[in-house]
Amino acid sequence: MTGILFVLRILVPIVIAWVYLNYGLKFWAGFPRTNFTSGRILLTLFWPVCFALNPSYRRNFQKALRGR
Repeated sequence: MTGILFVLRILVPIVIAWVYLNYGLKFWAGFPRTNFTSGRILLTLFWPVCFALNPSYRRNFQKALRGR
């Protein structure tokens, strides 16, 4: 039981934070490849919400990450 609690309380938040920061930094670096002209900070900070709710943002996010 202790091993499961360790994973749930320690490792899962670390993995979530790593994914959030990693993809946020990749989006920030690839922002010029998107169709967006402003809002770089907000679009980077709220990328999970925008990605989940907006198909246009999803396409631009993928452009930023893949370089297309």
